[in-house]
Amino acid sequence: MSMLGRTAQNLFWLSRYVERAENMARLLEVGYRMSLTSRREGAVSEHLVSMMQAAEVDEAFASKGKPADVDNVAHFMMFDPTNPSSVYSCLLAARTNARSVRTAITIDMWQSINGAWLEFSQIKPRDVRGAKLLGLLEWVKHLSHQFRGALLGTILRDAGFAFLQAGNFIERADNTARILDMKYYVLLPRVTLVGGDLDIQQWTLILRAASAHRAYRHVYHDRFKAQNIADFLILRPEMPRSLAFCAQHVKQNVEALAQFYGREEASCEAVRQLCAMVENTSMETVFSHGLHEFLTEFMARNYHVSNSLAESYNFY
Repeated sequence: MSMLGRTAQNLFWLSRYVERAENMARLLEVGYRMSLTSRREGAVSEHLVSMMQAAEVDEAFASKGKPADVDNVAHFMMFDPTNPSSVYSCLLAARTNARSVRTAITIDMWQSINGAWLEFSQIKPRDVRGAKLLGLLEWVKHLSHQFRGALLGTILRDAGFAFLQAGNFIERADNTARILDMKYYVLLPRVTLVGGDLDIQQWTLILRAASAHRAYRHVYHDRFKAQNIADFLILRPEMPRSLAFCAQHVKQNVEALAQFYGREEASCEAVRQLCAMVENTSMETVFSHGLHEFLTEFMARNYHVSNSLAESYNFY
């Protein structure tokens, strides 16, 4: 039996919004930690601006007319209801989508997202500064893991599961690409810094933002190198936040939907093109083509997969 387009849409976006809340926390953490390397506490931080550029929320922030210091940027990324990508907006949207499909998700999933929203909505933004900000960012990542654990441990492996997983990995792929692209914005004005100590320090922070710092050391036993870090987060299929891993899992779930519905849709071809980008290349090719250009094209193809799914399964 085919799932209603509205239900499919709500499940897809429920999963995307939970993942996006976690990803905004990851982006803010790497922007915040990078800003500390500039040793200009309380001042406008180019690293925080770069983070907002990578998240494509820099223009919305600029329209508020406030300096891009830690407090203002953290409030905008965490609590601002006018920012559709803030953690506040993501958790509210996730809870709204979950409530719309209560009968299509499990009790554990509902309790996880509802409890997270209720707890987050009690936090007073003015109390979240410095070490407390980092603690809250960790909590946001934890609640996302909790929801994912409830999903993986309790829901039927049917079409609903495929929509949830497709949404999760489309969103995660987009975020990993954005975290990597942040390096482009940070280093763009000063090519002379490439390969220097600050460059390597920033690449290391990006690994930490993807929870990949320790795993990287298991795979590469030498010191941190930009090309190896990019390879780890783009092409390594065993790294769960890499573009290759995410693209392959999007493909698995899109193909599962084709089997559930008994027909192949345009989204199948779109996801095959996405996978081809990370399956038939090397880091030498990526860097010679241009890392920023590669990531921009990947994000565009990933966006196309999302739109194709919406059209194929009547999200609108």
